[in-house]
Amino acid sequence: MEDLKVGDKLYNVGQNGFGDFYRYSFSEVVRLTKTLAVLENGVRLRNKPVRSLINDEIGYALATNRWVYWHIVSDEILRKAKKENEMIAIHDWFRDRSFNFLEKTMIYNIFKEKGML
Repeated sequence: MEDLKVGDKLYNVGQNGFGDFYRYSFSEVVRLTKTLAVLENGVRLRNKPVRSLINDEIGYALATNRWVYWHIVSDEILRKAKKENEMIAIHDWFRDRSFNFLEKTMIYNIFKEKGML
């Protein structure tokens, strides 16, 4: 468990209710003080790693809220974030679109062709 250094990449994940998608935020440490790490998006974190009691991960708490953590970015997190962002894009595309009969027919035929009906 080490303190943060300038250039460390961190992420935070949030959710608006249990049914919402995970929404990832990424940032990088740009400045350090004696006790804080400042991210490029302006977020200030306590530069003291703590182990989460919930999921046993190492995190860095917000300077203003000890219950909100940012974590070091890993390849696994980047894959999860990419997949989640794709799901959000698909959801938003279908939500914001109304299909005409021709488009509905095309979608129906694709599902029929794939044996998904």
